[in-house]
Amino acid sequence: MKAAIGENYGPPERVIRIKEVEKPVPSEGRVLLKVRAASVNISDYYGLTGFTRLFGSGLSKPKDPSVGSDVSGLVESVGDGVTRLHPGDEVFGSARGSLAEYAVAREDRLVLKPFAVSFEEAASVPIAGVTALQCVRDKGGVKADQDVVVNGSSGGVGTFAVQISKSFGAHVTGVCSTRNLDQASSIGADHVVDYTKEDFTRQGRTYDLICDIAGNRSVSDYERALKPGGTCLFVGFSKNPLLGLVKFGVLGKLGSLTGNKTLKFMGIAKVNAERLETLAELLSAGKVKPVVERVYPLSEAAEALEYIGKKHTRGKVAISVS
Repeated sequence: MKAAIGENYGPPERVIRIKEVEKPVPSEGRVLLKVRAASVNISDYYGLTGFTRLFGSGLSKPKDPSVGSDVSGLVESVGDGVTRLHPGDEVFGSARGSLAEYAVAREDRLVLKPFAVSFEEAASVPIAGVTALQCVRDKGGVKADQDVVVNGSSGGVGTFAVQISKSFGAHVTGVCSTRNLDQASSIGADHVVDYTKEDFTRQGRTYDLICDIAGNRSVSDYERALKPGGTCLFVGFSKNPLLGLVKFGVLGKLGSLTGNKTLKFMGIAKVNAERLETLAELLSAGKVKPVVERVYPLSEAAEALEYIGKKHTRGKVAISVS
């Protein structure tokens, strides 16, 4: 089978190769998928360029050369102990090495794909959608009529965060650049702020939850924009992720100690069946619609990863595999 492989660290266009590799076999509790589509995340880009070597992915070269995790496709076969899914089921979820013609996933990281959702749309959901759901529901505890601001509302996580917040009945402000204002409004934002012209932390408005994906303001700015008892969750960083981890990890904790406002990291996306089922229900109900900016063929996986590495994507970038 064909698969995107990154055996060394470096820019995707230099290290990604489409190779013939052995078709995997599902072990106990796992499912073999015939991949129909995948999508790429900034974490895939960081993994290729070597940032994740600091977290055990391999010092001189990647321990695992396979690429991708978001996936949608057809169940080809199942391993022992798999009871919820069956051959022929259309599913989406998370599978290591999803930029390939076949991939193996844990059963508890897959759910049935809604019929009206395309494979490319479904493949764009797992990491970005789960990250947004964790921020809004699990860590943010958003309730109806609360005020939420999504700082960085035009990217993958941001577009999901706006829509999920709206589905819970919140009043949502989207913060993005000039070219993305119409997009933010079209997916449900009640109010939009052009960060190139205005600072949302200095408009006199305060929020119950700041879902911060851009990481482009100071801790004191975020504190000022929070209501008493409010929460700011740091999800991502538009520039240097390592600097962001240090800056907001330390100063955010200190800020939380000085009052009744919480500033903390949201944490990594933890994909499981319950969260995917929730997203599938929102997709089926039409309350959430993935924003897919571009679709590349598997042969152009390197180009897709280079594009997402520029950090100016509008929604998600998908890979059509078959």
